[in-house]
Amino acid sequence: MNEHTLLSRRNFLKLGAAAVVLAGSGWALGATPWGRQASHTARALVKSGGLQAEYLRQIIAADNSRCRTVMWQSEKPLEDPQVEVRPVGQQQGSSIPAQNESFTDDGVTCTLYTALIADLTPGKAYEYRIASGEQAGDWQPLHPDDGGSFQALIFPDSQSNDYSGWKSLAQDAARRNPEAAFFVNMGDLVDNGEDHTQWNAWFDAVDGIISRIPVVPLMGNHETYNQQWKVRLPEAYLHEFAVPENGSVQFNRYYYSFDYGPVHFIVLNTQWDETEEFKPGLLDEQLAWFRRDMEKNRRKWNIVLLHKDVLQYRIHNRPERKEGISEEGRAFMPLFDELGIDVVFSAHLHTYRNRGHLYDFQPADKGPLYILTGVAGNVRYPGLWIDHALDRKTAPQPETDNYLTLDASSDALHIRCFLPDGTEIDSAELKK
Repeated sequence: MNEHTLLSRRNFLKLGAAAVVLAGSGWALGATPWGRQASHTARALVKSGGLQAEYLRQIIAADNSRCRTVMWQSEKPLEDPQVEVRPVGQQQGSSIPAQNESFTDDGVTCTLYTALIADLTPGKAYEYRIASGEQAGDWQPLHPDDGGSFQALIFPDSQSNDYSGWKSLAQDAARRNPEAAFFVNMGDLVDNGEDHTQWNAWFDAVDGIISRIPVVPLMGNHETYNQQWKVRLPEAYLHEFAVPENGSVQFNRYYYSFDYGPVHFIVLNTQWDETEEFKPGLLDEQLAWFRRDMEKNRRKWNIVLLHKDVLQYRIHNRPERKEGISEEGRAFMPLFDELGIDVVFSAHLHTYRNRGHLYDFQPADKGPLYILTGVAGNVRYPGLWIDHALDRKTAPQPETDNYLTLDASSDALHIRCFLPDGTEIDSAELKK
């Protein structure tokens, strides 16, 4: 540690109760159908003055104009773990104690740290770093929502047996869109939710992104698998990401909502088949919560994010499977119509499809715009799906990875879909 770093660490002032600490966060671990992956050497370590911590990350908060959740982990417990925050250009700031939790999964134990930075000034530029004892990491940017226009990156399923493709896609997309305020990963982040090497690989892939802008994670069905490919509760996912609480006793952080700029986002959970054996009632609870959540919403735009898709596709060589609306679509689409949802993003099928606006299960000039987001990992289903009558745009075949951007203002939502090299393959715009 150089003299300047040591001096600034010792003289960093606590300026009041600028934050509170979040409970129940963590770090996850997991397995792959192709066998265990080798340990990754590109571990996202925070190294400065002897401080060693892994996978520093920002997590989306319910109110991102004033709050931000910060998480990280270490192999061994840290002394007096804290997050230090200051306005850019100032030497003084606040120090927030972090809650720590020991988490064991996949035979591996680590210590997780979570702190909620609160009382931020909307739109003001801050920087933060993590600290332990006399050691501190490097300063990282932190930008609260200013309530105006913003851009977000949207990544479909990133599950892989080799996460190098996911890494290239995420890093290239972030370089092309340096002003993105946050990024979304649409579920099935990893192929097996109990394989800790896959979680390591996922975090390695977004190193330098996730410490700079917050992640919006969704739970997919692959987050519920153990190493024997049996369904379990999504322990690793729930510990990894301290997303906003939803008030539920049984399903806290399985689903959630947040605001950013003029948009209200609703993150729904489609994994009730997987959780029913362990904790029944996820769907019914969400439906009731969804109504209550929308009653409190005052944002102009409403966007839903859910993992499993709303349509059912025919499959080649499976004549018994009919085209139609999926179980998830039957459960949610009438509520989307009723509550005035503007856009619905889904995933799970590893293919990009734009359906245009649907209302009462039919094409219409009203109702939500439905986008099936595609695939961001290397798991492919080539030639599996037969085009649906409701599809308006399909990605070029054979499909490769893709990502999306969302540009939101008070007047319009502009959605674009890109191939890994930045080639735009589809776009849609909503105005009101």
